[in-house]
Amino acid sequence: MKNFIYHDFPKLERVDGPDGRVYNTPSGKRYPSITRVTGMLTEQAIKEWRGRVGHEEANKISTKASNRGTRIHTLCEDFLKSKPVEPDMFDVELWNSIKSYVDKIDNIHALESKLYSDKLQVAGTVDCIGEYEGVLNIIDFKTSGKQKDINNIQHYFLQATAYSVMFEELTGITVPNITILIGVDHDKPQIFQEKRSSFIRQLIDTRQQFKKIYLL
Repeated sequence: MKNFIYHDFPKLERVDGPDGRVYNTPSGKRYPSITRVTGMLTEQAIKEWRGRVGHEEANKISTKASNRGTRIHTLCEDFLKSKPVEPDMFDVELWNSIKSYVDKIDNIHALESKLYSDKLQVAGTVDCIGEYEGVLNIIDFKTSGKQKDINNIQHYFLQATAYSVMFEELTGITVPNITILIGVDHDKPQIFQEKRSSFIRQLIDTRQQFKKIYLL
């Protein structure tokens, strides 16, 4: 049984529109999703990939990956809440490969929780904030069809850094550590661990660039 530390987070309204996801704060402010903001860093690479494989095939691959990611997130959440975990036939191998890593999480402060920052003017839904192997971390669950190069997942670290800032702003608790857990199809999982201090400057620059382009 995992231990939970509960926080009374402000209620946010999530709005998914044609221009992307935004969150409305209790004070009436409208902030873009941090995933949308950091998505700028991969827009060109995604555009080039879609051009290579074709839009129809790209949509098929993206939908399959998104659905798999959603299912694995649900399994991680159910496991941490000590609910029955029932992976389907397509997810058994992937779930079994990451289960022991998810089990290293305890003393959980947030799980699929909506957060925001007035300083960064962003919001989002964090996967998990808790102790990983006894150390408080922002923990992000990812899935992939192949092993990732750390140089190609900088946006993951920026997202996690933003969640750390949001959480500290709302609770006063500092979370300086980031853990990215990636379940990889037919391969061993990848664990990337970094310090948020390494990404604060880039996060602020990316947020400012997004605001100039989208006026949000």
